[in-house]
Amino acid sequence: MNTYTDQGKNDTRSGFGAGLTELGRTNPNVVALCADLIGSLKMQDFIDENPERFFQVGIAEANMMGIAAGLTIGGKIPFTGTFANFSTGRVYDQIRQSIAYSDKNVKICASHAGITLGEDGATHQILEDIGLMKMLPGMTVINPCDYNQTKAATIAIAKHHGPVYLRFGRPKVANFTPTDQKFEIGKALLLNEGKDVTIIATGHLVWEALKAAETLENQGVSAEVINIHTIKPLDAEAVLKSVKKTGCVVTAEEHNYLGGLGESISGLLATQHPTPQEFVATRDTFGESGTPDQLMEKYGLNNKAIEQAVLKVLKRKG
Repeated sequence: MNTYTDQGKNDTRSGFGAGLTELGRTNPNVVALCADLIGSLKMQDFIDENPERFFQVGIAEANMMGIAAGLTIGGKIPFTGTFANFSTGRVYDQIRQSIAYSDKNVKICASHAGITLGEDGATHQILEDIGLMKMLPGMTVINPCDYNQTKAATIAIAKHHGPVYLRFGRPKVANFTPTDQKFEIGKALLLNEGKDVTIIATGHLVWEALKAAETLENQGVSAEVINIHTIKPLDAEAVLKSVKKTGCVVTAEEHNYLGGLGESISGLLATQHPTPQEFVATRDTFGESGTPDQLMEKYGLNNKAIEQAVLKVLKRKG
C-alpha cells in the first residue's frame, strides 16, 4: 500500500487562486470575472498583477455568465468566480443558453461547494451542482481533491477548448498530491492497488478514502483507491479495469447520490459490467448549518462511512 503524507492543510479555493495567478503571468488571453466575492475566490493576486483583465460584476451572476460568453468571441478565456450554488443553480439558464449550447470557451469556477461550506447553511451549500452541470452537452466537470491538484487543474483547463465546470471548496483539507503533477482532463488516478474492493472517490472524499483503505488493510481487506477528479468525461477504462479485478465498488463524494459521481459509475457498470455498488453521498437531502467536520460526520461523508460501505458491499459480493 502506498503511503500519502499531508504536506500541510490548505483550502482548495486557494489552489484555484494560485493557479489563476500563474495563468495571469503566462497566458495573456486569460481574464477573470467575479460576483462580489474576490476574497472568497482568492482572486486578489491575479487582480493586483492584471487589473485590466479583471471585471467585477457585482451580485449579478447571470450577467457575469453572459459577459463571459461574449468575451470568448474576442478570443479571451474567461474564468468566472463565485460560490458553487450561485455558479450553477442561480444561473443555469444562462449557462445552458449562452455558454453550453454554443460551446463557449468559459471556465466556470465554483468555490464553497458541498456541505463543507459549513455555517452558512443549506441556502448557500449545494449538493446538486455536479448533476446539473454534467447533464449539459459538451460540459467538462472537474472536482479536484486538494490544493495542489486544484492549482494544476486550474492551469490545465485554460488549454482545453470548451466550457468547463471546476468545483472546489472552502475548508482547509489535507494537501497530499505532488506539487509538480501533470493534470490530465478525463484521466483517473490510481492511488492504491487492491484486490478485494474498489473505492472511487472525488474531491474532499479522496483523502478520506485513503484513510479508510489504511484502516481496512489492518483488517485484512485490500482496497483499490481511485481518484476521479474528472467526473465528465469519465475514465471508463480505469473504472472497468478495476472493478473487473475486485468485483465490487464503493463511490464517495460530497454531493447528492442522485446525479453525482456514483450515478455516473453505476450507469457505466449497468451497461458494461454489472457490479455490487454502495454509495457514500448525501441521501436526497439539503444540508444545514454546522462546522464542516460536524456536517461530514452527520451526513456520513468521511472515512468511517467509507469503511462501513466497504464492509457492506463485500457481503453483497460474497
